[in-house]
Amino acid sequence: MSGTVVRGSSRPAVSVPTLAAMVVGAMVGGGVFTLPSSFGSKTGVLGALIAWTVAGLGMLMLALVFQSLAVRRPDLDNGIYAYAQAGFGSYAGFSSAWGYWASNVVGNVFFMVFAMASLGQFLPGLGQGNTLLAVVLASVGVWTFHTLIARGVRQAAVVNRIVTVAKLLPILVFIVLTLVAFDAGTFADNFWGGDSADAGSIFDQVTDTMLVTTFVFLGIEGASVYSRLARRREDVGRATVLGFLSTLALFASVTLVSYGVLPQRDLAEAKEPAMGAVLESVVGSWGATLIDVGVIVSVLGAYLAWTLLNAEVMFTPARMAVMPRWLARESRNGSPIAALALTTVSVQAFLLLVLVVDNALDFMLALDTALTLVPYLFAAAYAVKLAVTRTTYEPGEERQRHRQLWIASAAVVYTLYLIYAAGAEYLLLGCLVYAPGTLLFVRARREHGATRVFHPAEAVACLVLCLTAALAVGLLLGGVLRP
Repeated sequence: MSGTVVRGSSRPAVSVPTLAAMVVGAMVGGGVFTLPSSFGSKTGVLGALIAWTVAGLGMLMLALVFQSLAVRRPDLDNGIYAYAQAGFGSYAGFSSAWGYWASNVVGNVFFMVFAMASLGQFLPGLGQGNTLLAVVLASVGVWTFHTLIARGVRQAAVVNRIVTVAKLLPILVFIVLTLVAFDAGTFADNFWGGDSADAGSIFDQVTDTMLVTTFVFLGIEGASVYSRLARRREDVGRATVLGFLSTLALFASVTLVSYGVLPQRDLAEAKEPAMGAVLESVVGSWGATLIDVGVIVSVLGAYLAWTLLNAEVMFTPARMAVMPRWLARESRNGSPIAALALTTVSVQAFLLLVLVVDNALDFMLALDTALTLVPYLFAAAYAVKLAVTRTTYEPGEERQRHRQLWIASAAVVYTLYLIYAAGAEYLLLGCLVYAPGTLLFVRARREHGATRVFHPAEAVACLVLCLTAALAVGLLLGGVLRP
């Protein structure tokens, strides 16, 4: 399978740097600018070091899983759903695609609200991104991006590469300037992150940061989603690992240098974007302005990257009879126009909810992360299944098979730990999103003439999902579960 080249398509393929930029562009969004306060409110230096080590190793295992699967199953496009379908059936594939798409819709709303909140530093009428004016301005941005992407996926991908470079500059400036102002005494005072220094306290601190670290790493699968556009299948894996290692270094640096500038209490109470508060303490008000501008460029660039991914993740399953046919419609220039329209309309609808939901940014961040964990778990579990059954492995590849089995198993354990860290509240809310999507699956199966909609195991899974969603509705109505 080595050296597999994408053929059979008139669409121009994209290079490793462009694929890597999709990964970095998706991961470097609004989350990085909240890291000083997100970590400062939960842990100190030691907890942060452990958290980034755990998250780094766990996400590296996922990156290596996507790298391996891209080469071992070059026939599967858009791995975030295709691996679930190949390993566990059509309903698993559908659920993976639907959950991933829904998480990205929620994430895009986060990006737009965060952008408006940053613009609010210059235009007071925007407030914290939840005023009527902010929602109207965000809506204009949503439909502007829709028009750009509708003109061509490749053209939008090139724009994303340029924007990715532009939005990294303020972050690099932040790291350099805070390193110059770094105070070892402040860093030492922030070391333990609490009154207690026992293992149980540190474990709780690290667990509390897991959703934050996962959120900023969402997008690690970006190159896998766009596998059909890669020049070579090996490029997908290379772009994934390259993008991951770059962003890991960036995120860990932003977090740790902040502990050497402000006391942990000040970091925890810093106004978002917290990076602006840290830099302002070093260089004055222009530092906060620089970060505000960086946030605007970054989150709008991330919005572009995620919209590209989201249109693709609905388009490819529709071509494979997992989603309804109409989602496979393309424009004249090859853009997945129907999937793009559904994504844009859904983001617009969630933007309206911002007007009535309290703490919209925190809610969108947590729900986005919880929804994405299921597709990650399916991908890692499929890699385990290939290694256990020896599928795609030649007789002389035993050492490689054992290595991939350990990597995939570690990725499964890490993802299960993230699901535990998410907590019951967001798992229940996630079921409320997954369950209604089943109606689309039923329609797709009937459109394509399937003899039966569900296999026995799928029917059981669907029943459990619907019962859990019903429980979530009851808890919401009873006031026990609150978004």
